[in-house]
Amino acid sequence: MHKSIPDYTLNNGVTIPEIGFGTWQTPDGATAVLAVQSALENGYRHIDTAAIYGNEKSIGQAIADSGIDRKELFITSKLWNSERGYESTLKAFEKTLSDLQTDYLDLYLIHWPANAKQFSDWKQKNADTWRAFETLYQDGKIKAIGLSNFMVHHLEALLETATVKPVINQIEYHPGYLQMEVVAFCKANDILIEAWSPLGTGKMLNDPTLLEIASNYNVSVAQLCIRWCLQNGTLPLPKSVTPERIKQNLNVYHFEISESDMKRIDALPYIGGSGLLPDEVAF
Repeated sequence: MHKSIPDYTLNNGVTIPEIGFGTWQTPDGATAVLAVQSALENGYRHIDTAAIYGNEKSIGQAIADSGIDRKELFITSKLWNSERGYESTLKAFEKTLSDLQTDYLDLYLIHWPANAKQFSDWKQKNADTWRAFETLYQDGKIKAIGLSNFMVHHLEALLETATVKPVINQIEYHPGYLQMEVVAFCKANDILIEAWSPLGTGKMLNDPTLLEIASNYNVSVAQLCIRWCLQNGTLPLPKSVTPERIKQNLNVYHFEISESDMKRIDALPYIGGSGLLPDEVAF
């Protein structure tokens, strides 16, 4: 791994760079290619994407063009909801590999849990999908397998039948939205929390409290939020298509947020976020 970024060690012994480059809402084509190229040039080695983002081909192209040894990279993708189930998961995974121009993934996630609002057999749908993930993992096609947007009851149900424990749960996590119940459950079960939208889809950036605290450290609110995630033991996935911000978002190792400032940030009310709730979504 690129040594400028420290690693977390997952519960199966695999290491993962503790900051990843997010690509949600990054348009396919030149924008995605240039963003990922900029990220790689600035030292990111952990790239997070998903089939539903529609940009896997562009990300694969940027990675191929970079010339960086595949072993130095940590590539994550996610299974979309329409492909749940054993056989359809296996097919969707092969398409993702092809689009990303790689013969294995470092991490593959179930993007959203099947929920009770949509499916009476939601537990079985999640279990069947996870069984396919376990097959791919045992076949050596994925280094680590995990989840995204799973709440405690989804996790409890899955763990009843799983033979391989998830290594990660990627959830929305940012100042004002701490999701303490699921974070505590994952910590107790040695499942690392990845933070998607660690900047609250940008809505954090004008918050007066965060602006004040950031100014005290001479950093941006984005840098503050990323550092806050790290100090709370989570793995942030900041996203940008602007080269200067891409570089800045990785420059968070020269300062440490004080305990009192961490408590101030932890105590912030809901400032804004995606509004997507795993038990309510209809997609």
